[in-house]
Amino acid sequence: MTDVNTQVKMRRHPVGDLTDDDFVVEETALPVPAAGQALVKVLYLSLDPYMRPMMDPLRSYIEPLKPGDLMPGTTVAEVIETTDPELPVGSVVVCSMGWQTHGLVTKDTCRIVDPSAGPLPAALSVLGMTGATAHYGLLELAKPKPGDTVVVTAASGAVGGVVGQIAKIKGCRVVGIAGGPAKCRYVVDELGFDACIDYKSDTFEQDLAAATPDYVDVLFENVGGPVLDAVLTRINDHARIALCGNISQYNAEEPYGIKGLRHLLMQRVTVYSFVIAEHREYWPGAIAELADWLGEGKIAYREDIADGIHNAPKAFRSMLAGGNFGKQLVNVGA
Repeated sequence: MTDVNTQVKMRRHPVGDLTDDDFVVEETALPVPAAGQALVKVLYLSLDPYMRPMMDPLRSYIEPLKPGDLMPGTTVAEVIETTDPELPVGSVVVCSMGWQTHGLVTKDTCRIVDPSAGPLPAALSVLGMTGATAHYGLLELAKPKPGDTVVVTAASGAVGGVVGQIAKIKGCRVVGIAGGPAKCRYVVDELGFDACIDYKSDTFEQDLAAATPDYVDVLFENVGGPVLDAVLTRINDHARIALCGNISQYNAEEPYGIKGLRHLLMQRVTVYSFVIAEHREYWPGAIAELADWLGEGKIAYREDIADGIHNAPKAFRSMLAGGNFGKQLVNVGA
């Protein structure tokens, strides 16, 4: 067993697009578990868009990072040393270890997972926070009805892909928005959306109008910026918007204002903004239902896995620029 813990920390508050200089990799001694603690080795790290706003020194729903802080993140890890019989060596847990190779947990700060229930990385995607986000935002907040037209931005991404498939299960017509022909083909051919529009196309707005002849009843919004404004021109009376993300703006030095605000008023639209971490009590039921759908072949998903903790910053930057295909993970032990 190695006696070194490798960590990736935020070196400074970034300005605009991230660079290598915004991160620093450090090695420290392995922590020693005290009574009631277990030492874990991180297997997989989830990279998520919410991490980028945390790097800015701005007021938010969570305390922003300070220079020198460990980058945050949810992980799948294996117990390698323990003082708690409820966390035996060899147990696999989901915990918030952040961007590092090792860390300490207690039974109250982790969740034991059954490796036979499915691939371990799925606990960080469709059977974890990602799936719970999609389930809650769509079904608990936006409440689509059979026959509704549901538009999903970032449709090839981890959350968006699950949202669209749930909407199909519920009898909706689903239109995705993604970047590039390959992602659009994946959304239609593998995820089963009725259509997918390439926001990078010169005919994006015309294609969106053609794909939503009856306008948009539900928007699951992950992107913001001009893409959001384009969809707002197609929004229906009394539509519902689940505002989950704003990834197009996370690296922006100047914020992009919503130009389509009048449509929210004229069409009497309800907007639900949410952070899934505030609804932990919802997760177990959502994940259980997603597991059933996954077992029945009704849900498909894709993962984009980078190798090694040292490559986490590069993979994170690529994800923010739309370079990932599916859920972005890091195989920490590779």
